[in-house]
Amino acid sequence: MTGKEIDRSVHQQLRTLSKENADGVAKHLVMVAVMLEADEIDAAMAHAETAVRRAGRVPAAREALGMVAYRTGDFARALTEFRTVRRLSGSSHLLPLMVDCERGLGRHDRALELASSPEAKTLTAAERLELAIVVSGIRRDLGQLDAALLALQVPALTQGRKAGAHRLQYAYADTLLALGRTDEAREWFHKVVDADTDLETDAVERLEELDGVVLEDFGDDEELAPEPPA
Repeated sequence: MTGKEIDRSVHQQLRTLSKENADGVAKHLVMVAVMLEADEIDAAMAHAETAVRRAGRVPAAREALGMVAYRTGDFARALTEFRTVRRLSGSSHLLPLMVDCERGLGRHDRALELASSPEAKTLTAAERLELAIVVSGIRRDLGQLDAALLALQVPALTQGRKAGAHRLQYAYADTLLALGRTDEAREWFHKVVDADTDLETDAVERLEELDGVVLEDFGDDEELAPEPPA
């Protein structure tokens, strides 16, 4: 691990630092990603906090800390960091996560207001997809199932195997099921199974439940082995 593994855009941000400091911060940012992948949250937090201490005005450092806080469910801290990233960088790419943080804090009206802000129109297609999933979840929290389904009806829903679309389709299938539209839900879960090549969702299991498939737990192999003759 050298620190060179980070994106070129992050290297550009680190150019405001001395070379020694930039190299050190880069390594901490790489370790944040590695530790999150390994589900070592405390270690990820330690690296993120160190990166912020050494480079508090570098957006990537603040974003890393926000991501770790978000992962732990500390939505207030995550929201603070994401707002700082937006202020420092001028980018709204974290808006879907900011909306989800407001949701996590129980501020649903504020979350919906943020989701419909002018900044939302600047998001990329992938970011709008994430925002649609979050907004749908907020509507479900509020018991507004029809609105939750409508929030998911964005272009990416029917655009084949577009990156991340299977997560959108999964949310759509799940909402259809909540509305009692079982046959339609089954069709969309099948779409998810076809697109989710990395098995990020449990769409297969959901289909099995809908079809009444029950997997028996037979215990350890040792229990299945025949007893030796006397």
